[in-house]
Amino acid sequence: MGDPALSGRRSESRKLGRSFGWLTLLGWILVVGGLVGLVYTGLATLTSMLLFGWLLLVGGLVGVLHAVQSRGTNYFWLCVVVAALNLAAGVVVIRHPEGTAEALTMFAALLFLTGGVFRLVGSVVVRGPQFGWTLLQGAFGLLLGLLVLFDWPSSSRYVLGCFFSLALLFDGLGLVAIGVTGRRIVDLVAQAAAPAEPEASAPAGAAEPVRPDEGAAPSGSAVPMAKAPPEEDQDQSSG
Repeated sequence: MGDPALSGRRSESRKLGRSFGWLTLLGWILVVGGLVGLVYTGLATLTSMLLFGWLLLVGGLVGVLHAVQSRGTNYFWLCVVVAALNLAAGVVVIRHPEGTAEALTMFAALLFLTGGVFRLVGSVVVRGPQFGWTLLQGAFGLLLGLLVLFDWPSSSRYVLGCFFSLALLFDGLGLVAIGVTGRRIVDLVAQAAAPAEPEASAPAGAAEPVRPDEGAAPSGSAVPMAKAPPEEDQDQSSG
């Protein structure tokens, strides 16, 4: 019969390997979704807005349940206000996804502008060891914010969809890397933990074979020599 501990370890290794396999599959799905979104940025923008609206609705419903459970506490009305805001924002986003995309695109452009200006000023004033990279990041953020802002509101049709698709793509690649690496590690650990197969044992009634060198003197030991008879005994025997 097999070792139950060894069987349990093998079962856990197989389960862990399947889990990493599912993680890899999810990563490839996200990669495909990101690539499709980069091709159809308008559809990706609309999809991201609808997902955002439904997430706000779900968060509002969860907030309502939390407010009901927290009746009589000091933060009851705070939970009610937050849940109502989430529900209202979710309804507005779902009913008007284009207007929401325009507003969020404007917010993103202003965020890029302010972040780029602060990085540029900070890199020039501080001049730390990462001066070049900070200056480059600031210039890139400032340029991106200006491009989005100058093309607004037309930029709202593709900016958010492009960002959403890039997030899906890089998250999917990260999950694929984690899944493949984790499965390889599990396989290596399982191979290292597997014991060597035991040697075939002889039957119970069989005699052990006699080795040809059994009973022989070791190769390194000296063989004792026979002593020669004394000379007097040889003379008497000759006389």
